[in-house]
Amino acid sequence: MTSANLFPSPAWPIVPVKGETASYPVHRIFCVGRNYAAHAAEMGVEVDREAPFYFTKSALTTERSGAVVAYPPGTANFHYEMELVIAIGAPVFKADRAAAGKAIYGYACGLDMTRRDLQLEARAKQRPWDLGKDVEQSAVFAPITRAADFAPVGPQRIHLAVNGETKQEAHLADLIWKVEEIVSHLSHYYHLQPGDLIMTGTPAGVGAVVSGDVITGGIDGLDPVELTIGAAE
Repeated sequence: MTSANLFPSPAWPIVPVKGETASYPVHRIFCVGRNYAAHAAEMGVEVDREAPFYFTKSALTTERSGAVVAYPPGTANFHYEMELVIAIGAPVFKADRAAAGKAIYGYACGLDMTRRDLQLEARAKQRPWDLGKDVEQSAVFAPITRAADFAPVGPQRIHLAVNGETKQEAHLADLIWKVEEIVSHLSHYYHLQPGDLIMTGTPAGVGAVVSGDVITGGIDGLDPVELTIGAAE
């Protein structure tokens, strides 16, 4: 006998894949903290160079590039963070760097939108960052480009503008933990699977946005990401 759900259960969110008719279902979102030294400095903290650290966002926070999202409740300091996103394409567990690299399906531009005031308040009290980071419609993804169609990660420029004014600018070579290192390290704690996205951290220059602002971000060789901040609910 098959039991019915008590309420409708949504399908997994999806992200388009460049050149494909099929999309990439998003199951989990992992985020690397403090992966650019200049951003760590602007946040008043030091980089932990012993190992990367992570926080998570629910898959249901996924939003596609080009969306208009409401200014979220509970914050007066809503920040953008421009990031390179890794899409996992094969099961990977306790992998070395070489095997980890082979498990990468592709890359995308992404925005990790953050209730910064709530994040900093939690950090000061040594509490989890969930209210600051796991925000509805806060994980914004451009279409994924397959790894085979993207040059080796390193020299590409990563940048973000608000209303046409550049706010963030760096190069992927500035990543403290490189993409293969991140996937390898994370695979020693999780059975990574297709459907897992990893946001690799943001450069310096983060800042607040308000209703009406248009955020545009890019990485050389990838489709750009765009988000408009709507009115507060």
